[in-house]
Amino acid sequence: MILIPAIDIKDGQVVRLFQGNFDKQTEYDPYPLMAAKRWCDMGAKWLHLVDLDGAKNGVMGNKEHITYIIKKLDVSIEVGGGIRDEQTVEDLIKAGVKRVILGTKAIEDHQFLKKMLALYGEKICVSLDCTEGYVTQHGWVSITNIKATDLALELEAMGLQWMVYTDIARDGVLAGPNFEQIQVMLNTVKKINIIASGGISSIEDVCQLASMKGVAAAITGKAIYEGRLDFKKALEALNAK
Repeated sequence: MILIPAIDIKDGQVVRLFQGNFDKQTEYDPYPLMAAKRWCDMGAKWLHLVDLDGAKNGVMGNKEHITYIIKKLDVSIEVGGGIRDEQTVEDLIKAGVKRVILGTKAIEDHQFLKKMLALYGEKICVSLDCTEGYVTQHGWVSITNIKATDLALELEAMGLQWMVYTDIARDGVLAGPNFEQIQVMLNTVKKINIIASGGISSIEDVCQLASMKGVAAAITGKAIYEGRLDFKKALEALNAK
């Protein structure tokens, strides 16, 4: 399992939102490149970049910071937040993004997703944000009546290979991942690589996720920024396993 640091960018700064609430943000670093370099120096092989302005407004607002990180650092990048048209996907992949993460647009417009999968294959990832087993949309504001497992099976049938699975109730609260729901998803899909997100607060959490067959990667954010999780030691623990 790969452990991926999250770098959420809003107005050009690294921040974290509490459960996706734009009115509850904590600022961590005024320079996204410096945050990215810090995690890379500790051994990160991947970075999870989120354009929060894009997620809120539907148009990416921090693309220049993302492309600058790609130019300056030798690390694989996955990017999400406000990616809702074909041109943006193409621009990001041409810039060197290894995985483009689609959210609301992919869930609402399956024809768009099918086209992106046909063009870019495993470079396309869908972010499935859920609470109590149901899908949420539009920045976690809207809870749908769509079961996460039902949607996951639809996405798998379309050829999706990568999914970020986030339990929004756990995101940013350092309460530990929702291992039960993650296992339900792992039992549901057979061909999708799951990237677990939300709730990681300790090395024990990281190791437990790594022990779950089918979890290809895990994203950590608040815990590493607030010192609850030593990213370098977590990597060492994973290597030891």
